Amino acid sequence: MTIRVFAPAKINLTLHVTGQRPDGYHLLDSLVIFADAGDRLTFRPAADLSLTVTGPRAEGVPTDGRNLVLKAAALFEGEQGAAITLDKHLPAAAGIGGGSSDAAAALRGLSALWHQPLPDPDAVLSLGADVPVCLHPRAMRMRGVGEDILPGPVLPDRMGILLVNPGVEVSTPAVFKALSRKENPSMPHPPGWSSAAVMAHWLAEQRNDLEPPARRLAPVIREVLDAIAATEGCLLARMSGSGATCFGLYDSRAEAEAAARIIAPAAPHWWVQAASPYSTG
Repeated sequence: MTIRVFAPAKINLTLHVTGQRPDGYHLLDSLVIFADAGDRLTFRPAADLSLTVTGPRAEGVPTDGRNLVLKAAALFEGEQGAAITLDKHLPAAAGIGGGSSDAAAALRGLSALWHQPLPDPDAVLSLGADVPVCLHPRAMRMRGVGEDILPGPVLPDRMGILLVNPGVEVSTPAVFKALSRKENPSMPHPPGWSSAAVMAHWLAEQRNDLEPPARRLAPVIREVLDAIAATEGCLLARMSGSGATCFGLYDSRAEAEAAARIIAPAAPHWWVQAASPYSTG
């Protein structure tokens, strides 16, 4: 039996930092969607547990216990074997939840392979704040430290997404440390939208509170945002997560693909990917 699971890129359309707990963890209020660009995981029965990493983004990805895929496997009861292959397409430490989405995909895949229930929510959260929201990838509202997950709004029937990463890693702890204000207004209830343009208009009134400190730490983020915003049909350009990946929203995937064809040749060292929204339904 072979099980294949897709690990889609996570996009923080908004990211409001609303406070900080005494233990240092920051409180968030974020509208999250997923793109049909991502990594692919394959699970096969085996006597021992192993991880092989392939794909265009495999270089530097650990295959030992540091990898969140194997940390996810360790949450299941008993010692069981599986040959896991991670086909890596998303850049690491990029603000689009690559490792977290991989971990969530591993939980889903190994649950099916081993005929075990998913680990309890606290155990899933122990893998990282983004893992719970990645477990069922669709539009979601994520609050608290990642434990409070609510269904998100219905997305427009047609929408294009452009993802651009300049090839620099931005330290999430450093971005939070550079945040000048830790207590900010929360996000209003997302209403649902009739079109990508209406959605972008609502999002423009919201924030990613981590974008200003990330831009100070990595000024190239501003270059990426300016390049996306300058493309024809771009409705909104914003950074995702703690960076450095930025996204643009368009009325259609065709417009996002046209923007990618403009940006990619001009910045060949950047990762540029057109996409559509992804949902498990």
